[in-house]
Amino acid sequence: MKMVVVMMIMMVMAMVSEANMIEQTCKETPDFNLCVSLLDSDPRGSSADTSGLALILVDKIKGLATKTLKEINSLYKKRPELKQALDECSRRYNTILKADVPEAIEAISKGVPKFGEDGVIDAGVEAAVCEGEFKGKSPLTSLTKSMQKVSNVARAIVRMLL
Repeated sequence: MKMVVVMMIMMVMAMVSEANMIEQTCKETPDFNLCVSLLDSDPRGSSADTSGLALILVDKIKGLATKTLKEINSLYKKRPELKQALDECSRRYNTILKADVPEAIEAISKGVPKFGEDGVIDAGVEAAVCEGEFKGKSPLTSLTKSMQKVSNVARAIVRMLL
């Protein structure tokens, strides 16, 4: 019986420690609430170190880029007058998926966070450029702003690895 109680206490302490890791890390980012929300939503977050948390956020960038590309593709049919801006956004989000995300994953995984930082920064830049293509009338504003925010949070965590 004592052994079971001790094991339960140790498990609770480990869970508190893991939660503290996310909270302590997120306190060093520009958006604490977004950071905690993103990391808590991934089952890997509870046992991840700083590199693992950074990789989770890179995965979030990948997921958001994929979602945005799907929205871009649906807008071609709904808003054909936006073809030129949508083409540019499609190129930008494909760059995020084919260059920035793989660069960040490889760099963080190999312990070269500077290049990981470059990848997550570029994801935010690509989103901003996409947004600018619409000259203030973007149907993608919510998604591009989300990408910029996630990118900024990811950057802050990757910088902790430098």
